[in-house]
Amino acid sequence: MPGLTSTPPSSNEGDPSTGSGASGGVAYAAGPFAIVTVLFFFWGFITVMNDVLIPFLKESFTLTYFQAGLVQFAFFGAFFVVSLIYFLASLSSGDPINRIGYQRTIVIALVICAAGCALFAPAAGAVSYPFFLGALFLLATGVTILQIAANPYAAILGRPENASARLNLAQGFNSLGTTIAPIAGGLLLYEVFATGGEVTLDAIKTPYLIYAGMFLLLAVLVGLSKLPSIGGGKSTGGGSALAFPQLRLGMAAIFLYVGAEVAIGSYLVSFMSHESVMGFAEGVASGFLAYYWGGAMIGRLCGAIAMSDSKDPGNKPLYMVLTAVALSGLIYLVTAVRFEEGQLALRFMPIIDVAPYLVLVGLCLAAFAISRGKPAVVLAVFSVALVALLLVAAVSTGKIALWAALGAGLFNSIMWSNIFTLAIDDLGEHTSQGSSLLVMMIVGGALIPLAMGHAADLYGIRAAFFVPVLSYVYIAFYGWWSHQRLARKHRMA
Repeated sequence: MPGLTSTPPSSNEGDPSTGSGASGGVAYAAGPFAIVTVLFFFWGFITVMNDVLIPFLKESFTLTYFQAGLVQFAFFGAFFVVSLIYFLASLSSGDPINRIGYQRTIVIALVICAAGCALFAPAAGAVSYPFFLGALFLLATGVTILQIAANPYAAILGRPENASARLNLAQGFNSLGTTIAPIAGGLLLYEVFATGGEVTLDAIKTPYLIYAGMFLLLAVLVGLSKLPSIGGGKSTGGGSALAFPQLRLGMAAIFLYVGAEVAIGSYLVSFMSHESVMGFAEGVASGFLAYYWGGAMIGRLCGAIAMSDSKDPGNKPLYMVLTAVALSGLIYLVTAVRFEEGQLALRFMPIIDVAPYLVLVGLCLAAFAISRGKPAVVLAVFSVALVALLLVAAVSTGKIALWAALGAGLFNSIMWSNIFTLAIDDLGEHTSQGSSLLVMMIVGGALIPLAMGHAADLYGIRAAFFVPVLSYVYIAFYGWWSHQRLARKHRMA
């Protein structure tokens, strides 16, 4: 199921009041699902804000690339720590969320997110980089809990056979958040709240207090909403999910994918600002991040079409082209937003300047066609494309390097969903435990950016783009291995 980022709990976790176990789903309601999709948007938004935050803090505290990479280390390190604690708790006393209930867990997670954002103001006042890292860790703790709870909840809200469609839609909102965040963050930090045109730490206070207020408002909204009651009072133990090779290899693939995607996004602003690439000012470069994260939105939604069951498969190419054109237009629009002389304005780039990106969108659609909608094959083909793009970015200059690096977002798009579903295939009763182990591997986003930052300090920011190439070589192998495993499985069926 493309776009699936977690799995519904087992059938004994449903609340009897729903009239259906969790595995059978609960009655679909547009209101509750709309609230859940907003959660996906917000955690995508706040996560990608780190890509704008890194160059901001690097300049403010005069950090090396390695030291600036500690932003992602603190943020994604929380995913590992919190997921590990959750995993150990589920082994010893059953699934905590099933005891607390999904709705209450989501409210708690949102309050924690708000607290993490609110701490940015005193961190700026104290002029303390470690304080910022602590605030990021707390913020990421809330995001981790939110992901653990919201993903399966979205899957359960409706008929099981439509779970993939619901999750892909929710993932689309997540990608919308990651697309808008660089634009909003760049405007707020470098223009709206800059002091006399100069970037200072005070510029960070108001934006993150606004984010804190939005998380609190969302917590109140979720708390007061009449969401279907799932979980609360029942729990299940764990099993031996690590006995499955597809999971073990998939854990490594998730680690490397998340690490590579986060590392690329973390240093794109510095890459685009380098004189041998484009020499952009950081505020301008942050706006171009929308092409990287927006590419994930294009690929994810087109992938949902390509890999879905359809009564009329002949129209899939048309739907994919229309989706890609519409979303490319949206990205083109949001990147034109400027803040000039106290007012918002639109400054569109000449279409010829973004033509290379449109070519890459076309190549992404062609890659889906070559893969014929098979998740393992798509994974392998997209990984090979990423290796090629990163090599071009590392050895080229100017616009070729720029668009090769930004185009990586298009081919990163389906990585999470395809690796996740391939890894949990055939886990049966061990699926939930396997899912928690995969979420734990998000810690790659904490470690690989540090390796890339260290390489940038030693050899330069362009050469550092060789580092994530190794990740995609392994993921290409995992796609090939999974294709072989599934072929054997089908022959035996």
